[in-house]
Amino acid sequence: MATTFGLGDLTIHRIIEQEEPLLEARDFLPDLTAEMLAENASWMAPSAFDPATGKLVLCIQSYVIRTPHHTILVDSCVGNHKDRPARAFWHMQTGDRYMRALAAAGLTVEDIDYVMCTHLHVDHVGWNTKLVDGRWVPTFPNARYLFGDREFAYWKDMNEKQEIGCIADSVLPIVEAGKADLVTCDHGIGDHVTLEPTPGHTIDHRAVHIASAGRRGVITGDLIHSPIQARYPDLSTRVDYDKAQAAATRRRFLETHCDTDTLICTGHFPSPSVGHVKPWDDGFRFVPSSG
Repeated sequence: MATTFGLGDLTIHRIIEQEEPLLEARDFLPDLTAEMLAENASWMAPSAFDPATGKLVLCIQSYVIRTPHHTILVDSCVGNHKDRPARAFWHMQTGDRYMRALAAAGLTVEDIDYVMCTHLHVDHVGWNTKLVDGRWVPTFPNARYLFGDREFAYWKDMNEKQEIGCIADSVLPIVEAGKADLVTCDHGIGDHVTLEPTPGHTIDHRAVHIASAGRRGVITGDLIHSPIQARYPDLSTRVDYDKAQAAATRRRFLETHCDTDTLICTGHFPSPSVGHVKPWDDGFRFVPSSG
């Protein structure tokens, strides 16, 4: 599935690989109490929460930004043929949904000029590579792949201590192919796309800012996963590198963009995934965009 919207003179496509109940809410958000979940289940269900399973509905997707000069893919989902035994719902996928969505947006893998990874977790790097004759090769042959310099150094070191599947099959082959650029937090592409440090979920997580013709948007990556974290910004996930830092980053981000025209393009919120931040008690409310 691909969905498309405009931002100034930019065209942005959501390339959806998966959207369904995936993670048990109180396991993924350890500080989410049963009482908090019960209080919020009515507005979360069914789009963001499945009461029957107790799972959060998550969208696994890329954003493709088409500027007048470049085509930029942000985060590359899970990918096919990836050995992910700890995550049965992503293990050894062979589907064509992602590539069909890319085609529906009028794009081929050859059209991508840059692949930007907000961080290097398993569901943000997978389509970086594809399996060809037993080897992992770049999926997007004409692209430069942009990895955070500190993010890459951290995961490279961790992988040397014990192999991490997504680093071994979706990140290091890009470096070995000479397609990677290790970039700092102030990196940008042209006049339209810049990075912002948003650490906590990982050591060097970045958000991606988009600007054109007076309009602004930001792709969040994983600084926030579910709408309930907007209402309760202190709810960090069990997979955050630094839970306190992640919570502080999330609250600062939501405060900054609350009651502004900035279009928030979330990494994992259910469709339509994009919208605006409004105040709600001591937290915030994510209001999805109607178009």
